[in-house]
Amino acid sequence: MSSNSQDQEIDLGQFFSKISSFFGRIADSIFDLFLFFVKKSLIIIFLLIIGLVAGYFLDKTSKTYNHEIIVSPNFGSVDYLYAKVNLLDSKKKENDTVFFSNLGVKNVKEMGKIEIDPIIDLYKFITSKQENFDLIKLMAEDGSLDKIVKDEVTSKNYPFHVIKFSTSKVISEADMVNPLLNYFNDSEYYNRVKNQYLENTKIKMSANDSITAQINVLLNNFSKTTSSNQKSDKLVYYNENNNLNEIINTKNALVSEQGDLRMRFINSDKVIKEISVSTNIINTKGVNGKLKLILPILLIFMFLLFHWFRIFYKNQLEKRSQL
Repeated sequence: MSSNSQDQEIDLGQFFSKISSFFGRIADSIFDLFLFFVKKSLIIIFLLIIGLVAGYFLDKTSKTYNHEIIVSPNFGSVDYLYAKVNLLDSKKKENDTVFFSNLGVKNVKEMGKIEIDPIIDLYKFITSKQENFDLIKLMAEDGSLDKIVKDEVTSKNYPFHVIKFSTSKVISEADMVNPLLNYFNDSEYYNRVKNQYLENTKIKMSANDSITAQINVLLNNFSKTTSSNQKSDKLVYYNENNNLNEIINTKNALVSEQGDLRMRFINSDKVIKEISVSTNIINTKGVNGKLKLILPILLIFMFLLFHWFRIFYKNQLEKRSQL
């Protein structure tokens, strides 16, 4: 028993001795690093200043600006719009400056990737048509709702989409945004559809105004008749089966439809209707605008790595010289 106890004490002693030695080496390494920084303080301060100055200069001269155009494709032109954006991005990758010049886009060399994404709005999607609600219900039975709302088939049916691109300099809407919007709306087929749709809407609105006027005449005549009967002390009863309620409901429906048609008329004056344009948004993602902080740290890290490599190389040469 005493032998086992002594062995356990020796094992524990060795264990704590190794732990103490481990932490001692860590403390020595930290102190050596501190001495190294003190010894090389002038070089480190110089690297910090160089990194700060270079980073500040690069942050000022290498800014990236993001631009977003929110649009609403009308008359079933969603696939047409996506095809147009993909063609633009393809021409940009090919550096086809002639193509962009013909569109009226200036400073195309400063432009980055062009892409389009749907603005996910499930509520508007399912409330716009009963068929959309039924489609979501059907697709939800076979998969998760999150995947469905981001699915390509579903996403292209959202009312709003955002076209995004970036540039290395500040732009004006006249030089870049307006030419792109003109390009999106340059379609003979969809413009013919637009013109016919607007003509049909005008006819429908005119017909609704005519029917509403006729209903107003009927209601005025009814009001006069009721007033005359009341003056003659005669009671007139109208039950729910008469046409008065239907006439009033029809008028309310027509007034509501007229309001909807007026909004559609405003939003349908273009094939690809721009909803909002946001330009010259400074990109702060990634290292953008942070080089004055990153470069000093990077230079010091490279200096430490170089110093460590020198020591490692020297030690390896000494080992081989002793063989």
